[in-house]
Amino acid sequence: MTVQKTILIAGCGDLGNAIGTRLIELGHRVYGLRRNIDQLSESIQPIAFDLLSNNPLPALPAIDFLIYTAAAKSRDEATYRQIYLEAPRQLADALVGQSYQAILVSSTGVYSQDDGNWIDESSPAEPNNPFGALMLEGELALAAQTPECSVVRSSGIYGPGRNHLIKRVLSGTLAPEAPIHFSNRIHRDDLASFIVHLVSKRASGETLQPLYLASDGEPAPIHEVTSWLAEQLEVTPQQYEMIQRGGNKRVANRAMRESGFVCRYPNYQSGFAANIEEFKSR
Repeated sequence: MTVQKTILIAGCGDLGNAIGTRLIELGHRVYGLRRNIDQLSESIQPIAFDLLSNNPLPALPAIDFLIYTAAAKSRDEATYRQIYLEAPRQLADALVGQSYQAILVSSTGVYSQDDGNWIDESSPAEPNNPFGALMLEGELALAAQTPECSVVRSSGIYGPGRNHLIKRVLSGTLAPEAPIHFSNRIHRDDLASFIVHLVSKRASGETLQPLYLASDGEPAPIHEVTSWLAEQLEVTPQQYEMIQRGGNKRVANRAMRESGFVCRYPNYQSGFAANIEEFKSR
């Protein structure tokens, strides 16, 4: 029998909604904090607040879990600083005195490795740009301010509504075969389910690891991925240009697997097949 927990999802967008609906199905009470509360799933209790503002937070409920899923909509330092550093700090300040588990969704963009080798939770995070540096600073700040904190560094998220790569391939643009550039990804549904998996483990009394890398564990050269997509979409390549942002590395999901989690979409073929069907049905 599930013991009901109270969970606050801050920055409750697409990923947060997916997490929240799954948690509610398990019997938990879920609050979603975001600017446009009309975009929350109906079963999630709304808290209206713009994380980009400097306004004081509204009164927050007593919680057992804080899940932070906010993502910057624009790639500029001011936005990154507010979303990944200042807003988590503000939430932690507002929750001082409460005993809860924090789960922060971050990014493998904090790693600067660019040699095609594998990285895992033991690899050094040494960002080589201000965006990765701000995300890492935010991770450290939240961990220092919260009773318990687990950071989930996600590789590239794809899935429902995330059709950027499909659209690029449909335009005839593929990645070049050389130089080889490895890409890493995780389906939105797998990432949401993994966060729920962590909540369930902690709710049952298990202690979480401080860091998890969330990826499907099957890195692939971006040329291979775009070529496969072109075949599935019956597209004739028109041009080749590098369309991958981020370092050339391979992300291992060791801690994720050791937690007992199994991806529904364990490789890009299975995940994009579902994505293509969803895209075509629109």
